Amino acid sequence: MMPSYTLSCEGDRSEEMFDRALAEPVLVDRSSGDRYVLMSAEAYKKLVDRLSELEDRVWGQRSQIAIEESQMVGEEQFTSALQKLANGET
Repeated sequence: MMPSYTLSCEGDRSEEMFDRALAEPVLVDRSSGDRYVLMSAEAYKKLVDRLSELEDRVWGQRSQIAIEESQMVGEEQFTSALQKLANGET
């Protein structure tokens, strides 16, 4: 579980909180009940990069499935169907 700090104690422990956030994410609670996660910019960038990588992988998998499940006709059938439509044939 990540370390937790409340903003009421932030003034006297802020240095500790920020130092800790360089090593690992820190949970920050406000007296209003709001909660935040404080982390280093480097950790945030790694998180965003990883999320982007996973999204790309999912979209790639979805594209592959769509290609495999497509019911496109071959070029000859398509051309033949277009010619029939152009000639008014049904």
